Amino acid sequence: MGMYVIIVGCGRVGSKLAQILSQEAHDVVIIDKEQNSFRRLGDTFNGLTLCGNGVNLEFLKTAGIEKADVFCVLTDGDNTNLMAAQIAKKIFNVPKVFARVYDPQRASIFSSFGFEIISGTMLIASMLRDKITDAKFSSYLVETRELEVMRIDARDEFIGKTAGALNVPDEFSVITVIRAGSTLLPQPDTVIEKNDVLFGLVKTDRLENIRKKFKI
Repeated sequence: MGMYVIIVGCGRVGSKLAQILSQEAHDVVIIDKEQNSFRRLGDTFNGLTLCGNGVNLEFLKTAGIEKADVFCVLTDGDNTNLMAAQIAKKIFNVPKVFARVYDPQRASIFSSFGFEIISGTMLIASMLRDKITDAKFSSYLVETRELEVMRIDARDEFIGKTAGALNVPDEFSVITVIRAGSTLLPQPDTVIEKNDVLFGLVKTDRLENIRKKFKI
């Protein structure tokens, strides 16, 4: 069943996320202050674009926030992101609220409000760290001591299985699939293909167990 997703900020990340979710049959509304920003979506985007202020309550009601399953705020301003995320979570009780953070030092502030943190700075730094050290997982990718991100290169025994079949309840979950240079947000029924690179969230205290399971 598709979700109703509102995205604030049609930059490079927001537009790409909107395209992916739209292609996966979710109902997507993307908001930006600049009409020209929607050009990034291309001609195949079949969601709704709204030009306006993502922190205005009445405007958010127009966007359908009262029925939203997910709210992602991905503008280039941390303060705007914090404000919009607070509105979505505290006023409209959106079940899942994601907020982008540019300044890693502010991550703890966002976390204290119960938001999921997306820190581009930490993401890039941690991926570089993994390349430099040839590591397969990093404790720096997610802003919490309880979770880490593990990389798994799809071996023959994974090909043809679904992402859901690889998940381990309360221990490990596949969150991203890199395929032929494109990034996929996998559904449980997404089938793993040859040369896929998987990234999954793993509980820190179950890390060794998962490493043994996947022979990493």
